[in-house]
Amino acid sequence: MTTPTTTPSPTAAVPVPPAATRPPRRPRVSPAAPARTKGPRLAAGLALVVVGVAFLVPLAWILLASLNPSATVSVSVPEEPTLQNYRDVLTPELTFRPLLNSLVVSGATAVIVVLVATLSAYPLSRYRMRFNRAFLHTILFGSCLPITAVMVPVYALFVTLGLLDSVPGTVLFLSATALPMAVWMTKNFMDSVPVSLEEAAWVDGASSMQALWRVVVPLMRPGMAVVFIFVFTQAWGNFFVPFVLLLDPAKQPAAVSIYTFFGTNGAVAYGQLAAFSVLYSLPVLVLYLVVQRLGGGSFALAGSVKG
Repeated sequence: MTTPTTTPSPTAAVPVPPAATRPPRRPRVSPAAPARTKGPRLAAGLALVVVGVAFLVPLAWILLASLNPSATVSVSVPEEPTLQNYRDVLTPELTFRPLLNSLVVSGATAVIVVLVATLSAYPLSRYRMRFNRAFLHTILFGSCLPITAVMVPVYALFVTLGLLDSVPGTVLFLSATALPMAVWMTKNFMDSVPVSLEEAAWVDGASSMQALWRVVVPLMRPGMAVVFIFVFTQAWGNFFVPFVLLLDPAKQPAAVSIYTFFGTNGAVAYGQLAAFSVLYSLPVLVLYLVVQRLGGGSFALAGSVKG
């Protein structure tokens, strides 16, 4: 007689081996996950510390030396901090007039460059032409030319045209040198604005220029703010061009007047130099904060185009 075999039901409990006899589970590691080694992480941390110290030490020297009446080239905490260095440099000849000249030169340069770069980047971004790529590469090459290589012919040209010691002439030259990179940056920002928004404006009867100023420009204000700050800071810290093209000390910006703190026979007024450097950096910092506050949040294109 054969005994019937019983098949276990699907719901029958399967015996689970004890935890001591179970094989340990290995954590799932993605093939793309980097290897967790301490050596590269430690080296990267040390490199960041070195870079941070390289930036913080000059900044600490400027802040401490501006409060030190007997400042030297070394970093030291002043025994009796004082604001005498700031009182010495806060004069119309040393600070106020040079800073005003810097504001005029840098502000006019930035406004001209942003305006011309916007008008130049629009056809490069919206129209497909055969020479677009070659033109952009030429622009990029123009931004790589060192300023010292062109100053001799530029100086001769300014003498011939009677633009030497002219603030408008210096502004035009600074605008021309900053324009290639500004056009490249503005074109990249303009590419991110959907063309369909302009097409909707064209359907409503707007011209190309009206669509540019009323649709494209408001949407790329943060990008234009980046270009403005880039050009402004570049012109603000330019020493060589105003030093060569502006001869009258009353017209020279602060980047050139800072040279007056270096006396003859190697004598340097370190305390006054540090105080002037702090005052010299404040307008750029304030401009960055103001432009960031005004331009932030206006580049949100989410929901402007339906899929």
